[in-house]
Amino acid sequence: MKAAAPALLDVARILVVDDDAHIREVVGYALARDGHQVEAAADGDVALARIAAGGLDLVVLDVLMPEVDGLTVCRRVRAAGGPPIIFLSSRGEDADRVIGLDLGGDDYVAKPFSPRELAARVRAVLRRHAEPLPPPPPPLRRGRITIDRARHVALVDDHELDLTATELRLLAALLERPGRALSRDQLITCAYPDNHHVAVRTVDTHVRNIRHKLAAHGVDPIATVAGVGYRGA
Repeated sequence: MKAAAPALLDVARILVVDDDAHIREVVGYALARDGHQVEAAADGDVALARIAAGGLDLVVLDVLMPEVDGLTVCRRVRAAGGPPIIFLSSRGEDADRVIGLDLGGDDYVAKPFSPRELAARVRAVLRRHAEPLPPPPPPLRRGRITIDRARHVALVDDHELDLTATELRLLAALLERPGRALSRDQLITCAYPDNHHVAVRTVDTHVRNIRHKLAAHGVDPIATVAGVGYRGA
């Protein structure tokens, strides 16, 4: 796949995973024009084998594939600490975006898509991952709750909570500002750094899930502020 490549970008090795050959060709051409080395996989099993082999800088991943779908691929890749992932999917509803991002996706692009926009999003994700890592923040402790943001872990006493990445960011946002009422829009900014058009009521669902998981350990540091949002203890 040959295309004129701009000299401004470092070359990245990118895997495009989609069961539609036309989509693989369109995405591959757009990324090759940016100077990247593009590989392709037609299903989740092939993609997982290639990712496990190492050497990739980013994966563009379809969600709806037969056998092993994109969400399963992402879950397995994240468990192994693999490369960043941009979802590319015909499922563009807010709930679908939330699921993809909660599983560890770095971005989510809905079909039909602009190849130029996708290439720009790839550049943005690559830049973020190329930046030097800041020193890890110290653990946040409030009463019996500890949030270790460096390890993305929340604990009540010594018991680890089964929180999604978004739930952990929401809980941390509330607990690091004790006594301050935060609106849902403010919490979206904290929990969704890239602000992927998240509905404000999605925050309510996440807070309800957090409270349910904390209640199992006898703690509830979140108060509802009528007409505003939520406040952490």
